[in-house]
Amino acid sequence: MSDAPADGKPGGDLEARLGEHILRLVEACAPGKTVCPSDAARAERGEEWRSVMKPVRRVAQKLARDGRIAIYRKGKPVDPEAMKGVIRLGRPAPA
Repeated sequence: MSDAPADGKPGGDLEARLGEHILRLVEACAPGKTVCPSDAARAERGEEWRSVMKPVRRVAQKLARDGRIAIYRKGKPVDPEAMKGVIRLGRPAPA
């Protein structure tokens, strides 16, 4: 079964595509700015974005564990394993 939406977008791995959307959005952000995870979902599914929010959050957790992005809650970085509620995605804090 394909992850491709009915709108005819190319098939492939949904999580890989979501990861690409997340990284593109985060990299386009100015330093210190964040994006909403729903932006990645909208990039993938347009008006049907809500259907991929759980996978977006799961992919964001993986990217954060790998150090490629940071997950923020109330403006502060959070442990990807403990994230809950409203989150934002951004660049990792400089070491």
